[in-house]
Amino acid sequence: MGIINTTPDSFSDGGQCFGVERAVAQADILVAAGADLLDVGGESTRPFAQAVSEEEELHRVVPAILAIRKKYTLPISIDTRKAEVARQALLAGADMINDISALRHDSAMVDLVRRTEVPVVIMHMQGAPENMQVEPRYQDVVGEILDFFRERLSWLSERGVNSERIILDPGIGFGKSLHHNLSILKNLSAFSVLGRPLLLGHSRKGFLGDITGKPVFERDLGTAVVSALAVEHGVSIVRVHDVAASRQAIEISEAIAAI
Repeated sequence: MGIINTTPDSFSDGGQCFGVERAVAQADILVAAGADLLDVGGESTRPFAQAVSEEEELHRVVPAILAIRKKYTLPISIDTRKAEVARQALLAGADMINDISALRHDSAMVDLVRRTEVPVVIMHMQGAPENMQVEPRYQDVVGEILDFFRERLSWLSERGVNSERIILDPGIGFGKSLHHNLSILKNLSAFSVLGRPLLLGHSRKGFLGDITGKPVFERDLGTAVVSALAVEHGVSIVRVHDVAASRQAIEISEAIAAI
């Protein structure tokens, strides 16, 4: 999954995809590098980020999705917590919803999900972007995320959403310390008990900088290493900025595993 942040304040690309032309140019790069799907978002969810209005988010993502859809047929995901943004993005050509709040932020989202029958990514997050990195604490980070997913899957089922449509994201960097992130990565195979595909959004994140000392724009090598390890341990989708690097790392890892 290639990332297109149509925001002026993304932690990872500093607004490089802000505006329709830049978003399409980034789509060109990602598709050429071998992306299987694209994730378009219009609200930064980096630590301590402030929420943007529904109107502003729509202004950022809908024209970009329309333009990308005119050029490409591969699946497009809308990265949003807002039901109306998701609804208009789907009308513009998006094929799935990626909700970091796991449908907890906007009460109207579950109704939209039920009506549209599109795939939905639900992510674990302790707190909200404004406060999630203020001393995150767990007794058992993997166990607590598993419990959270079980609750969400049950809640969605009770509201008529088939679990076959749900993709799970353990939320690397969303209310987690370095130790928490590493514990999740070490135990990715534990999530297989839920029987749902797993998405990992680890690209260029702070834990890579904590380990390597590298600034944001020098973390693609570390991202690719984690991508290969993640796929080896059952992850179905890696959400990354540099598709080429992660694809190459995965191909090498898979070739070794096939021997």
